[in-house]
Amino acid sequence: MQMTVESIPGQASTTILGLIGDLDASNFESVIAKAKELYSSGTRRMLVDMGELNFMSSSGLVALHSIILLMRGENPPDPQAGWAAFHAIDRERDSGPQSLVKLLNPQPKVLLSLQKTGLDKFFEIYTDRQAALASL
Repeated sequence: MQMTVESIPGQASTTILGLIGDLDASNFESVIAKAKELYSSGTRRMLVDMGELNFMSSSGLVALHSIILLMRGENPPDPQAGWAAFHAIDRERDSGPQSLVKLLNPQPKVLLSLQKTGLDKFFEIYTDRQAALASL
């Protein structure tokens, strides 16, 4: 998997994180590490561009949830904690959409994973980049 990072002019604390390829157990921790790095450098709101993300496993869901926690200034659960990470997602999923991390253009398979887990209710999902950025 590859990642791209784009800072938004005029919105110093907003970053677009592009995910390209497959997000799974082999690389989800690198996504969390990148989000930590971006938070440390001032990012507080993030648009995750999933337009070129072909596949996302359950580990990818943990990475997305961890990004939210990081943008809120919280520590994400230990990714090696197994079910504890999923229980943390489950506790928050029904709280409604959060406002710090938005998703852009998830591919059909990825969107289906979000829908099956109910996380499509936790993330605002956009197909228009400008509308997504305006919402942050």
